[in-house]
Amino acid sequence: MQAMLFAAGLGTRLKDETADKPKALVDVGGKPLLQHAIEKLSDEGASRIVVNVHHFAPQVINFINSKDWGVPVLISDESNKLLETGGGLKFASHLFTPNEPILIYNVDILSNINLQDVISAHKQSNAIATLVVRQRETQRYFKFDSEHNLVGWINKKTSETKVSRPGNFEKATEMAFSGIHIVEPQIFDFMPAEDRFSIVQVYLELAKTKSIKGYFDTSELWMDVGKPAQLEEARRIYGS
Repeated sequence: MQAMLFAAGLGTRLKDETADKPKALVDVGGKPLLQHAIEKLSDEGASRIVVNVHHFAPQVINFINSKDWGVPVLISDESNKLLETGGGLKFASHLFTPNEPILIYNVDILSNINLQDVISAHKQSNAIATLVVRQRETQRYFKFDSEHNLVGWINKKTSETKVSRPGNFEKATEMAFSGIHIVEPQIFDFMPAEDRFSIVQVYLELAKTKSIKGYFDTSELWMDVGKPAQLEEARRIYGS
């Protein structure tokens, strides 16, 4: 598989932790988050990893170049403009091989999910994208029908909804996004013309006419360490 590692975020929620370094280089258990993510992807079979950079980009680039990762780790440099998730993936499109799915992984995720299981499920489904989701409490949820097809999205705090398939929306299962997803390269053909946009909007639009599946993850460990409380918990678990 080939992989995209989203590491360009500003990390503003971590406050003092990211005053002099990017979120990708915040330490957990004696390793920067970036190292945890690259090793996770490499250990599970990634043949190449593309990392997008923006905030403190030179620090991230220097760290990547300082190690032998065992697989090619390529840089997609967004120093001039932060492009969000969809724009970041689109900007990096030339760095991927054209006939192989792309696994996307957020740098602030710590998880013991078996990525090969996700890839296998994605390939069997013939979906254009597969979104890893979990049952957990949050504000925003994807909604899936009984066959795990994406049918919409809801923000519980604001009551905003985005409906992709009206007939199945009301009874659909609400699941929280895990920051892990797989896309087929053909998704680039359906992206908007602008350079900055969210991949979530692309998924919700494509779900109206194409198959976008949810992978319901029940693995033991999943953490988003982009907030101080979660970062502190991760350091307790990982020993620092």
